[in-house]
Amino acid sequence: MAEKKEKSGISMEALTSLDAPVSFWRGIPFGLQHVMAMFVANLAPIFIVTSAAKMNSDQSAAVIQAGLLVAGLGTCLQLYGAWRIGSRLPMVTGISFTYVAAACAICSSKGYGAVVGAVIVGGLLELVLGLTAKYWRRFVPPIVSAIVVTSIGFSLLTVGATSFGGGDGAKDFGSWQNLTLGLISLVACLAFQLLMKGTAKQLSVLFGLVVGYVVAICMGKVDFSGFQHLAILSLPQFMPFKPVFDPGSIISLALLYVVSSVEVLGDTAALAKVGLNRQPTERETAGAIAGDGLISSVSGLFGCLPLTSFAQNIGLVAMTKVVNRKVILSGGLILIVASFVPAIAEVFNSLPQAVLGGCTIMMFGNIILSGFQMISEAGYTQRNITIAALSLTIGIGFTQVSDIFVNFPDLFKSIFASNCIAVAFVVAVILNAVLPSEEHFLSAPAEQNKD
Repeated sequence: MAEKKEKSGISMEALTSLDAPVSFWRGIPFGLQHVMAMFVANLAPIFIVTSAAKMNSDQSAAVIQAGLLVAGLGTCLQLYGAWRIGSRLPMVTGISFTYVAAACAICSSKGYGAVVGAVIVGGLLELVLGLTAKYWRRFVPPIVSAIVVTSIGFSLLTVGATSFGGGDGAKDFGSWQNLTLGLISLVACLAFQLLMKGTAKQLSVLFGLVVGYVVAICMGKVDFSGFQHLAILSLPQFMPFKPVFDPGSIISLALLYVVSSVEVLGDTAALAKVGLNRQPTERETAGAIAGDGLISSVSGLFGCLPLTSFAQNIGLVAMTKVVNRKVILSGGLILIVASFVPAIAEVFNSLPQAVLGGCTIMMFGNIILSGFQMISEAGYTQRNITIAALSLTIGIGFTQVSDIFVNFPDLFKSIFASNCIAVAFVVAVILNAVLPSEEHFLSAPAEQNKD
């Protein structure tokens, strides 16, 4: 007997299947949920870098528009792919935080044009890394991928907590109003998930965001000033900044593109695990990296920053199990439309950080648990335990005390000082290469342990 459809008109079986036929219009709420989960995080790196570059309001608006456009295009590319580019998994892309520190440093010394040039060239490097992934992928075994996924989850905890308190740099950070908004949004998510039935449960995050937004309006926490003097339509600008191909800037971002490629390995493994309960194929992993590289180069052409697969949305998949590509495609198209309609972008942009934090903090914890599951599947051998323990301890511990890198070169610090994912990955790869086999970790030879 065919599974009965819920009131939404979409069965749970269809939502949890990559290619099940669904109504595009009925799938929009689920795609909208993905957009709202990543919208502010997608724009946050842009705000930071454009501020460091001392751009005027028109220049900043052009970069924000480009950020929405390329995030939508990148999501569509990852969902359906072209040739060997794109994962063809339910992956959502957005502007990456990985490059923010280096981009700010380049802006202060070389100007934003040097950032744009480095983004374009670096994206091509990541494209090549994706197309050649089968040659270097073996150096990243399951235990290393598991460590990357786990560190991704841990790195997002401060993002969720910071949003819960009101957002980075907020004058009222930690105020009772912000904490109340975050708590109301979190409780609304949990209540909706517990009380609703069927596919409606999968819209819990969207419900929490709407409830939190309405409460924020009543509390006077929503800034409507951005809606004044908005144009009805505004086209994203192609090449709004002249690229400057500075060798030092290119090398700086190229190293970060390598780190990002490994993050994508972890993201793809986490997404396949939590959404499809399997390991990603070689084609999916290589396509994901190549897709990020290509869309990042396109982003540079529109004067914007590099993109990557968004861990926030992997957390949403872990929570809802919605993986239907057609459903998530609607989210990508919403981002593209938002780039042409300033009013749509402003609605999302006015969402208070505390509301976002309340709705996403639980999703980030799900990524950590997925990493733990992957470590378990890799096997709790003494060798794997040693690799995981040292990698996570050094990666998370050292980056929380970033002054430990004070005597390292500036380029090294820009890559590793605040990026626990990069540190954990490098330590894991080194340990995996130099540590002896499992037998050397045993107190007695395997033959003697059979009894």
